[in-house]
Amino acid sequence: MKKQLPIWLKPLIFVLGLGVLIAGARFAGLDTQLGNLREWIQGLGLMGPVIFSLLYALAAILAIPGSALTIMAGALFGSITGSISVIIGATLGASLCFLISRYLARDALAKLLENNEKFRKLDDLTEKNGAIIVAITRLVPLFPFNLLNYGFGLTRIPFKIYVFWSFFCMMPGTILYVVGTDIITKAITEGRIPWPLAAVFLLVFVLLFFLVKKARQNMRG
Repeated sequence: MKKQLPIWLKPLIFVLGLGVLIAGARFAGLDTQLGNLREWIQGLGLMGPVIFSLLYALAAILAIPGSALTIMAGALFGSITGSISVIIGATLGASLCFLISRYLARDALAKLLENNEKFRKLDDLTEKNGAIIVAITRLVPLFPFNLLNYGFGLTRIPFKIYVFWSFFCMMPGTILYVVGTDIITKAITEGRIPWPLAAVFLLVFVLLFFLVKKARQNMRG
């Protein structure tokens, strides 16, 4: 008869593994060596955006803030390639964090809190309204991106719904950051304002403003 592992073992491995990864990344100075990273990626040519997306996903797993990488993408690749690279990397990283949390910690947490009425209600709520909850929390920056990635893995939100709404609702913010950086970069290096990009930036800003406003109203309701 196959011996079952203790229920606490997976969460313990999860916490220790994550702690080691984060500490290793910080110890290696990965979060402070973005300047060197930029020069390296520029030398990769056509493979640069692909490698960048993979590094972005790795940064999400290590809980390294992605804002600096997002801005770097705008300066390195421009508006279109930069936005695509970031959204692919962010979605891939968010998906991997979700799966790590779901398969290493979810069962133990559910077992531990199975008699807790509040947890059961929250669990049911996330299962029934997962799409809305993911959409709102991606649009409204109330919670850190990395915390949400692991946190959603502990709920009963279906993986496909989580990935779709994360991808869709992270897109406006991503475009805003990347296009904004591209505008500033072109203004500095070429001495001109790229007005078509400025129009896109303004359009996305207005769209995001109304989406966030609508999301806040839904949260209060």
